[in-house]
Amino acid sequence: MIPRILLAHLPTAVEAMPRLTAALGGPRLFVKRDDQTGVAFGGNKTRKLEYVLAEAQAGGARTLITVGGIQSNHCRQTAALAARLGMRCILVLSGEPSDNPNGNVLLDNLFGAKLVWTTRAERDRVAEYTFDVAWEEGDRPYLIPLGAS
Repeated sequence: MIPRILLAHLPTAVEAMPRLTAALGGPRLFVKRDDQTGVAFGGNKTRKLEYVLAEAQAGGARTLITVGGIQSNHCRQTAALAARLGMRCILVLSGEPSDNPNGNVLLDNLFGAKLVWTTRAERDRVAEYTFDVAWEEGDRPYLIPLGAS
């Protein structure tokens, strides 16, 4: 069996969308409510991270490092789950920091993640460098690829 940490509230509901169905003239449409997973405003990323974080913990990781865009849902979920599991989190984000963080960047900060800013072109290289520095400093980092894929 593949290791997994149960972190999400599953299964989530499937809801009929009768007004959208009517507006489009059929067929019946449904929405899977992954906003109800219970982790940092939900999202499907939690499902993948249950497996990724199990592997990280099995390998003795203490710090999670991942990459994404400035308002990345994957990064928000990773930061939230790292905080829940008592792990450090470093997010390598492409974009420019703001004096007034909002949205996912605000949440990343509230979850205690360290934010490293770079360009999209340099993001993977900066993430690998961040991993190497953490390792050389005696940390046990685990690098999660973009979107945990």
